[in-house]
Amino acid sequence: MAELITGHEAIKVEISVPKEFNFAQNWGYLARWANECMLHVADTKIYKLMPYKEGPLLLEVSEGCNGAIAVVARGQASPADLDAEAAVIRYVREWFDLDTDLAPFYALAQNDALLRRVVDQYHGLRNMGIPDLFEALCWAVLGQQINLTFAYTLKRRFVESFGEHTEWNGRTHWLFPTPERIAALEVDDLTALQISKRRAEYLIGIAKAMAAGTLSKELLLETGNCSDAEKVLTQIRGIGPWTANYALMHCLRFPSAFPIADVGLHNAIKHLMGMENKPTIEVIRELSSGWTNWEAYATFYLWRALY
Repeated sequence: MAELITGHEAIKVEISVPKEFNFAQNWGYLARWANECMLHVADTKIYKLMPYKEGPLLLEVSEGCNGAIAVVARGQASPADLDAEAAVIRYVREWFDLDTDLAPFYALAQNDALLRRVVDQYHGLRNMGIPDLFEALCWAVLGQQINLTFAYTLKRRFVESFGEHTEWNGRTHWLFPTPERIAALEVDDLTALQISKRRAEYLIGIAKAMAAGTLSKELLLETGNCSDAEKVLTQIRGIGPWTANYALMHCLRFPSAFPIADVGLHNAIKHLMGMENKPTIEVIRELSSGWTNWEAYATFYLWRALY
């Protein structure tokens, strides 16, 4: 186990936030799963290990003055390293989706009977993202057609078996495994973790594509639109429309990404509308007809209503 090497004073920054932001809402969302291995939530703070060229930085994120986000970054980088400071700000802004203007979505929701309730209840919640494409795709594949509790267990086994880690203040913090690390594995290495053979093949195949450079976040963003990016992703074995749209909404930030077949989405609509049975795809299409270009946020808020 590697002790976090600091060597310098911590980098400290305060990041401005939009009006439509509430730190407590986002903290509460991240705190909902005790078995999440990629971050740690304690008291009113969030701890997450961030990859950086000179060595990982451990981010301590809390609410700052006037609702801003306060970040303390510990690691090899010094407060004089302006590149490191900029990388921290960029990472946190992307993670919390701070550059999306939610005002139009909130205006839309006030005229939508289904969304109005959840938007009012969770006002200020952002679509907490997964900046790393490989992590987003792996998490989606691991969660295919199983319950979330077991999915988190598989994710923890996967990360703790193949990811890098560091220890600080008596707690272990993890970086997600790299595509290169997973591309070098055999299927049996993953099935030993109770990951199914087919799912293991998918994970290794995605890792090989990313390690070879035929799949990347940059390439998907260059497509310019959600539909074309989805077509690229679904050409890869193991990535269907649901998996693709999960990554498109959480990593690529396409606002029109819409995992319409998601069971959690169906259950949320059933619950909020007091339905006896889950809605059909046709019913969901009708309900979502006014969500154009906000399908990702509508889905995210409806998911939040389940927990």
